[in-house]
Order: sequence, then structure tokens, then C-alpha cells
Amino acid sequence: MTAVILATVCAVVYGTADFCGGLATRRSRVFSVVALSQIAGLVLILALLPVLPGALDPRALWWGMAAGLAGATGLVLFYRALATGVMSVVAPTTAVTSAALPVVFGLAAGERPAPQALVGIVLALAAVMLVSRDRTTGKSGSAGSVLIALAAGAGFGGFFILLAQAPGGTGLWPLVGARLSSVTLVVLLAIVTKRSLRPTAGSLPIIAAAGLLDMAANVLFLLAKQEGLLSLVAVLVSLYPASTLLLARYVLGERLRSLQVAGVACALGAVALIAVA
Repeated sequence: MTAVILATVCAVVYGTADFCGGLATRRSRVFSVVALSQIAGLVLILALLPVLPGALDPRALWWGMAAGLAGATGLVLFYRALATGVMSVVAPTTAVTSAALPVVFGLAAGERPAPQALVGIVLALAAVMLVSRDRTTGKSGSAGSVLIALAAGAGFGGFFILLAQAPGGTGLWPLVGARLSSVTLVVLLAIVTKRSLRPTAGSLPIIAAAGLLDMAANVLFLLAKQEGLLSLVAVLVSLYPASTLLLARYVLGERLRSLQVAGVACALGAVALIAVA
């Protein structure tokens, strides 16, 4: 139950971070949003190290750095897929792939969730697909954009899998490694592609909020993984698009489609099934 609560809160925080990130990209350059939010997260994790101490193990840093590279690569590919494809195809393809990979990995590694939890996993994957549907209709994604979306989802799923491999008792050090590698990668990409990292006027607070919330969600994921199975924790965390959707509805006044409402209902059902397992 502790793992379920932590993972569910983690999903809410991830979704809120994405909502803030989405607002930031409307006001500033994408690369500046990604790079500066990552730096804000690094500042937070360094500040939390004395509060949630752990043993400094080189293996934790290496696993974290690998996770950070996977996550940053997934983010770059995701933006690339959005630029070349259709949102209504790219978003659910990426989301379901990122949710399914940790589940498959956990089951292959010997995790055996209870039968009702397995039903909850299937329901959660359906929820991710439904809530990620965009308003765009009548179009289909190109094969290239779908492949990029699959690769992006693999990057996000790889982040969860690799982060979960860090040795126990190392506290937040895996996240330090993850954020160092992701910041380095994004800044190098910005330099190579000659993209500006300077935010537009007034956008820095929302960029910082996105980065701080994203890192807080990463901390919650690590804590949840210590209490439960990766196959269950990761799929609950992957329900974050539901909270983004609800924030868009009640903060920005965006209307929800019937499929998205059904997705939110599926998400709630999935959490209930996994909680009672």
C-alpha cells in the first residue's frame, strides 16, 4: 500500500510538472525550458542529499547517469516525433511504450504481481492510451514518426528500468548521476545545434517550477520502488497524463473528450485494483 500511495502521488507530481513544462514552452524556447528545468532539478536534489542521506556508491552514480541519458534521449526524440508526426498518434504511442517496458522487464526479472494487480496493469495501459489522445482527428502518423515515438517511449521506460537497478541504501545519489548526465547531454545538443538557452522574459519561474516538480517526482519514484515491484510502481507512475489532463481542464478550461474521460476512469480503476492486490 505504501508503494501504491507513493507511486500515485508521483504520477500526480509528474503530471503537474508536465503541465508547468507545457506552459513554459508556450512562453519560451524548448531547449531553454528543458535545460533550465533540468538544472533546477539538479539544485533541488543536491539540497535534499543531507535530508535523505545514502551511501555514495559509484554503481549508483553509473546507473543514474545511464538512466539520465536514456531519459534525455527520450525527451529529445519525443519532441522530434511531435515535430514530424501527429500528436494523437505520437503521444499515446510514447506513453504506452514507456509504461509497458518496465512492466515487461519486471515480469521477465521474476516479479509476480497478484492476478488483480495484473488486471490493474492492463487497465492502466488502456488508461494511458486514452488520456494521451489529442484533439487532432482524421490524420494518421507516418511510419517514421511512429518509430521515433516508439524510441522515445523506450527512452522514458529505460529511465525507470535503469534507475531501479541502483543499489539499495544509496539514497538520492542515483538521481544526482541522472541529472548530471541529462543536463550535460541537453546543453551539448543545444551548443551543437546552435539553440539559445536564454529564457524569454517572465518564463523563468514556471520553468523552475517544472524542474523542481519533475525532480520531486523522481524522488517519489525511488522511494516507491524501494517499497514495491517495478512492474506495479512504473505502471502507476505512467498514469501521469491523467493529472496533466485534469489540470488543463480546470486551470486552462480545456474541454475533455469522452475517450479522455474514460481514460481517467480507467486510471482510477487501475489504482484501486493494484492497491487491493
